[in-house]
Amino acid sequence: MKSKLDQALLLFQEGQLNKAKEVCLEILKEKPNDPNIYNFYAIILINLRQIEEAIENWNKAIKINGNYIDAYYNRGNAFFELKKFDLAIESFDKAIQIKPDYAEAYNNRGNALHELQKMELSIESFDKAIQVKPDYVEAYYNRGNALKDLKKFHEAIKSYNKAIQVKSDYFYAYNNLGNTLIELNEIESAIKNLNKAIEIKPDFSESYYNRGNAFLKLNKIESAIESYNKAIKIDPEYAQAYKNLGHALVSLDNTQDAFNSYNKAIQIKPDLDYLLGQLFFVKNNLCDWSFFNENLEKLKDKIIKYKRATMPFSILSIYDLPSLQKISAETYIKSQYSKIDTLKPITKREPNKKIRIGYYSADFRKHAVSYLLANLFELHDKSKFELIGFSLNPDQSKDEMYKRISSAFNQFINVSLKSDKEIAQVSRDLKIDIAVDLMGFTKNNKFGIFIERCAPIQVSYLGYPSTTGSNAIDYIIGDKFLIPKESQKDYSEKIIYLPGSFMANDSTKKISSRFFKKEELGLPEEGFVFCSFNNYYKITPKIFDVWMRLLKKVKNSVLWLAEGNNIAISNLQREANQRGVDSNRLIFAKRTKLLADHLARHKAADLFIDTIPYNGHSTASDALWSGLPLLTLAGKSFASRVSASLLNALGLSELITYTEKEYEDLALKLANNPNQLKELKNKLEKNKLDKPLFDTKLFTNNIELAYVKIYKKYLQNLPFENIEIE
Repeated sequence: MKSKLDQALLLFQEGQLNKAKEVCLEILKEKPNDPNIYNFYAIILINLRQIEEAIENWNKAIKINGNYIDAYYNRGNAFFELKKFDLAIESFDKAIQIKPDYAEAYNNRGNALHELQKMELSIESFDKAIQVKPDYVEAYYNRGNALKDLKKFHEAIKSYNKAIQVKSDYFYAYNNLGNTLIELNEIESAIKNLNKAIEIKPDFSESYYNRGNAFLKLNKIESAIESYNKAIKIDPEYAQAYKNLGHALVSLDNTQDAFNSYNKAIQIKPDLDYLLGQLFFVKNNLCDWSFFNENLEKLKDKIIKYKRATMPFSILSIYDLPSLQKISAETYIKSQYSKIDTLKPITKREPNKKIRIGYYSADFRKHAVSYLLANLFELHDKSKFELIGFSLNPDQSKDEMYKRISSAFNQFINVSLKSDKEIAQVSRDLKIDIAVDLMGFTKNNKFGIFIERCAPIQVSYLGYPSTTGSNAIDYIIGDKFLIPKESQKDYSEKIIYLPGSFMANDSTKKISSRFFKKEELGLPEEGFVFCSFNNYYKITPKIFDVWMRLLKKVKNSVLWLAEGNNIAISNLQREANQRGVDSNRLIFAKRTKLLADHLARHKAADLFIDTIPYNGHSTASDALWSGLPLLTLAGKSFASRVSASLLNALGLSELITYTEKEYEDLALKLANNPNQLKELKNKLEKNKLDKPLFDTKLFTNNIELAYVKIYKKYLQNLPFENIEIE
C-alpha cells in the first residue's frame, strides 16, 4: 500500500494540486517537525499561486533545519515572484553560504540584482554561476540581458552566442540576440536571428514583435505590420505590439487604424510608456476632440510627475507651456539614454583649415525642412566652411530634393544603417567641428548620435521647435522674439540669437505662373476666404471655435483647409455643424503635384489664419512668400511664436496678436475692410524684397557668423553661453 507521501507526490504529478494539498496537510499533522514535508507543501502552494502561504511554510522548514538549502532557494524564487527582490537575494545568499557551488542560486540571485538595476553585481553573479557550471545556458542568456541593459551590446552578443553554442535550439537567445543587433542597427542580421527563433518556436509572440521593430527600422512598413499582427494573433493581450503597430500605421498615414491600435494598447496596459500622449496626438490628427479637456489635464498631471506618458513632440501642439515641454523632453532623455555607454570625451585637436559643419537629418528629401534649407546649403561659403551631410533615412529613394541637397555638400553620406555610436565615430573621424541636428525628436531621428557626442559643438536647429532637455545639445538657434530672455530658463541649451528671424528660407523658390480660378479650387466666386493649410493635429477645439465664430460673423465667408484623412474631414464637418455653421463652408484643398502650383493657388485666399499653440512653420513661410497676409496669435512656447518671428522679420508686426480676443477681432476687422487688407498685401509684396526674411544670402551670412563665433569660443576654452549676432 502506497504511503501518504507517495499519494501526495502522485497527485501533484497528475496536476491534482488541491487533493495533493489535502494529503500533505494530513501528513503534517502526523509529522509536524519534518522540514521536507513543509518544503513539498510549499511547492504545491506555489503551483496554486498561494505564494505568501508558501513562504510561510518554507520559513517553518528553515526554522526546523537552519541549513535546509532547498527551502532557502525556493523561498528566494517565491520572493522574486512577489517582486521582493532584496528578500530574494537574502535567501539566495543563504543558500550559497550553505552550498558555495550552487550555480542555480547564483543565477537567480543575478536576476534579482538585475531587477534592482544593480547590473554590475548582477553580471558578477552570472559569472559565478558559469564558473561553477560552464554549460549553464540560462546564465549566459541572463548575463547577455544585463549587458544589453548596460548598452554593452557587443559583450551581450558574445553571451547570447555562448548560450546558443551550448543549446542550439535556445530560441530565447536567438530572440534577444536579434534585439541587440537592432540596437546596433545591424538589421538584416537581426531579422535572420529573429527568424531562427520563430523557426524553433513558431508561437513565440515576442520574436514576431521584435521582427516588426526591425522591419520598421528598415522602413518596410507592410512587413512590420504583418509581424505585429502575428504577435497579436498569438497573444491578443500584447499591449506593446498594439502600440508599435500603431506607430507603423501612422507611417502609412493610416490614422484611424493607428488610433484603434493605440486605443487597444491603452485598454490592456494604461500606463504603457509614452502611450497616452501618442494616443492623444493621433486623436487630434483625426480632429476627434472627445474628452479633449479631460485628456489635457490627465496628461499634464503625468508629465509634471515625470511619468513616461508622452513623446516630447506629441505635446507641442496642445500645451503652450515651455516648462512642461522641457520636463517632457528631460523625462524622455533620462529614460532612453541614461544607461548609454558613451564614447570617450573628444580631445582638443588642431583646427581644420575650414570649419567643418555636419548637418544630420532623415529629411533630406521632399520635406518641409528641406524646402526651407536647400538654398542655405547651396549658399554656404565653401572657401570657409566644409559641409558634410549625414542622411539618416533608410529609404534610399532619391527624389529631386534629395539630389539637389546632396549636391550642395562637400560630402554626403547615408549612415541610416549604422548605429548611433558608429555614426558618432564616423563624425569624429571626419573631424566635424559643429554638428547641427535638424530633427530633435521628430520621425526617424537618431538623437543618440549627439548623446555619444559626435562633435565638440552640437547645435539644434529648425526641425524641432522646442528644447531637447539634453545637456548633449549646446546651442539652439533662435531669435529675440522667438525665445525672449524670460524664457531662457525653459531651455537646456544656450541660445544663438540671429538677427531678424531664426528661420532659413529659399529665395529661389518658384511660384507657378498658373492662374487658379476659384471654381476649380472648389471656392465660391464671391465671399471672403479664410485659409489655414496647417496640419490637422495643430487644430485645437479652442481655435476652431474662433474660426467658426468668424464664419458666422463674416457673411458668405469660407474656411479653406488642406485636404487630409477622410475621418478628420468628417469630424471637422460635424464639429462645424454642431457650432451652427454649414459644413459646406469648409473647403478642402487637394494636394498638388508641384509646390510651385501650391504656392500660386494661395492667391485665391484672402487671409491665412494661424493655429495656436503650434503655428504654421513652413506653411506660414509659404503663405507669406506667396503674398498672402498671415494673422497669428503669439504664445509663450517656441512653436507658438514662429509665425510672429517671420512677421517681425517682414516688418508686419501689426499682424501679430497676443490674446484670443485680439486675434478674433483683427481677423474680423480685416475681413470687413478690403482696403486695409489690400494695403497689407501691398506692404507684404514690397517687404518680401526689402526685408531680411527671404534674403537667403543675408541669412546664410548671419548663421555663418554664429558658427564662427561659437567655434572661436570653443578654441578659447570659453564656456557655452547665449550669444547674439548683430
